Amino acid sequence: MRIFLDTNIFLDLILKRDHYKEAVIILNAVEKNLYEAIILDITLLNIDYIAKKQVKDIRNFLSAVNGIVTVLGADNESVKEALAIDNNDLEDNIQYVSAKKMKCELIVTNDKNFYSADMAVCSSTEFVDKYL
Repeated sequence: MRIFLDTNIFLDLILKRDHYKEAVIILNAVEKNLYEAIILDITLLNIDYIAKKQVKDIRNFLSAVNGIVTVLGADNESVKEALAIDNNDLEDNIQYVSAKKMKCELIVTNDKNFYSADMAVCSSTEFVDKYL
């Protein structure tokens, strides 16, 4: 199964937030090739920006993430589609459009307001409970 991972899954792990355990389980499953995980390049930039002041060796974490997921960049057409969505969170819109283009079956996010229109979305807890 191809899944799209939102930035907050990685931040939960690296910052040891509420869904830390679920993030560990999900990323271990991805590392073992049980699932193919897709992220956007902006995810790596956001992790670096948000966590580098709190986490020593953030680059090692980013390198590990880069080694187990497929990293994509949004193209002009994806941005155009994302801008046309009636939702104020452009980052979510671009992730949604990219997930659809990559034929992901599911978006895993702990953002309760993540835009999803016609794609399946679940939290990390729901993903672990249902698929792992």
